[in-house]
Amino acid sequence: MTPAAIGIDFGTTNSVVALAGADGSVVTRSFATKQGAVDAYRSALMFWREGRPPQSRITHVSGPDALDMALGMTSEHRFLQSLKTHLSSRAFQETRLFGKLYQLEDLIGVFLGDLTEGLEDASALPLVSGRPVVFAGERPDEELALGRLKGSYGKAGMDQVDFAYEPLGAAYWYARDLKTPQTMLVADFGGGTSDFSVMRFEPGERAGLEAIPLSHAGVGVAGDTFDYRIIEHAVSPALGKGTQYRSFDKLLPVPAHYHAAFAQWHKLSLMKSRETMAELNALIREAVEPGKLEDLLTVIEYDLGYELYRAVSAAKIALSEHEETVLRFNQVGVTIESPIRRSDFERWIAEDVGAIEAALDRALAEAGIAAGRIEAVFMTGGTSHVPAVRQLFDRRFGAEKVHIGDAFRSVASGLALLALDRARASVAA
Repeated sequence: MTPAAIGIDFGTTNSVVALAGADGSVVTRSFATKQGAVDAYRSALMFWREGRPPQSRITHVSGPDALDMALGMTSEHRFLQSLKTHLSSRAFQETRLFGKLYQLEDLIGVFLGDLTEGLEDASALPLVSGRPVVFAGERPDEELALGRLKGSYGKAGMDQVDFAYEPLGAAYWYARDLKTPQTMLVADFGGGTSDFSVMRFEPGERAGLEAIPLSHAGVGVAGDTFDYRIIEHAVSPALGKGTQYRSFDKLLPVPAHYHAAFAQWHKLSLMKSRETMAELNALIREAVEPGKLEDLLTVIEYDLGYELYRAVSAAKIALSEHEETVLRFNQVGVTIESPIRRSDFERWIAEDVGAIEAALDRALAEAGIAAGRIEAVFMTGGTSHVPAVRQLFDRRFGAEKVHIGDAFRSVASGLALLALDRARASVAA
């Protein structure tokens, strides 16, 4: 198939590239890995220094290769993931990797360049990239985030990029075969945000599908937040959270900011700094339970974030199918075995699910549509499989109206079709 348009779902955890042909057919790009071909390219980078000074150079890999190398590399390296989460935060301006300064746009640009490497005419074809309805962060700066995202595509050689809400992409994919008008709620659950769009689709005889957006709403709560709750309650206590250290003749709590940062994927890789490591070593010398903080230091020093992520993710998936599970982590001498019941997990995330429901309510209110008037609900993303989230939508709309889409392909495929239709509309105008 000769591509006529490109859709890119740049995600917090995974990214997908979809290519649309002139006839409306869509394929997702496949990436070769040691485990076989995959459509979802892990949103990760790993940098290391190769050779000896002064001839040494900084090199990198991305996606699945970054994970494979991070798991086996014993020399100094930096593993970065969840870069998208930093887009709206002025707190992240730049970072230094092996003496070289990188702005956030540089890092994401490197990743996007790898993601689209080998695509002919990628810079010339119509391109639509997804964007969350609300960017992740406590006080997200949308103008800053969009400017950085556009700049990142520019760094990767793609200056002519258009943006669309990610749930719109998912809706476009779901509605491509509609024969009758339909009012739909689309829920797109990513790693960093949960986004909602109420859409009215009008299939017609003329080319393209008329998509009428009625409302959009979102919240910076999604899969990574649920991971955070598991780490907070089931992992961090084994790594020194809630313990004490001696300061002169007093016992003081270990500063909370270490574990607050540690429990968030996008901050974990940034903890591996000389300052943080020195502070932790000083705390270990005065700690009441030094072994737990030593394990925390080991996780940071050996870049065990991905192994921890896999353990947490496995526990979360298991809790979608079973009433209880055991989170198991055993790497470089750090062993954690923590039983988790689904009832406990649902209690930990209850406030987060409430925030998701509040965003859903805002989308319905802005559209001026009661839940009963929604004819179909299309959910995509891993969080849509969490029982507490699925039960929320079944209760509000009825299980018969709820459809679960492909967690990886839906958004990017719809964005590619949207890019195709926008290009045609521009020519017609």
